[in-house]
Amino acid sequence: MVSQREIGEKAEGIAEQYLVKLGYTILDKNWHYGHLELDIIARDGEQLVIVEVKSRNGIRYEHPSEAVTNSKMKRIVEAADAYILEKDIDWETRFDVVTIIFFNQRYELEHFKDAFYPTL
Repeated sequence: MVSQREIGEKAEGIAEQYLVKLGYTILDKNWHYGHLELDIIARDGEQLVIVEVKSRNGIRYEHPSEAVTNSKMKRIVEAADAYILEKDIDWETRFDVVTIIFFNQRYELEHFKDAFYPTL
């Protein structure tokens, strides 16, 4: 049986390939700030794009996007702020979510641009 970690790693690889095909430049993957992590950090034109990747094996459970809760969004924004400060980035920032649901050897990918906005 495939572990959730293996499913997640496979999904992140698929999401990365998808974003590159769209013309995004991948800046970092699995970037850590303390116990917080950003899955994919990319550049789309003059925008910094923070991409959260969520995946599921089959449709037995909630849609993967439902796992991006308010507390998860807050942690992503906190880590993104740290990344922006560390790298001294002065671009507009966008938060996207890519979901992947695996069905045996196939998968369904959805890309939610501007999935959420940081609260002020």
